[in-house]
Amino acid sequence: MAEDSVYKVIELIGTSETSWEEAARTAVEKASETLKDLRIAEVTAQDVKIENGKVVAFRTKLSLSFRFKS
Repeated sequence: MAEDSVYKVIELIGTSETSWEEAARTAVEKASETLKDLRIAEVTAQDVKIENGKVVAFRTKLSLSFRFKS
């Protein structure tokens, strides 16, 4: 039988000048530098930053879960 587990969920916002997908990838890759056992990332929102009438950045908000070890 599988071992019982506990997961923690945090919220992150990644940014990119090229796409929402790249913004999500940026957030996950940065989080993986310090967090272990990343499991699921759920996109909860996407938006763009606008300057002078032009889109200058894509932003992706993620709920990211990872295994919680005590």
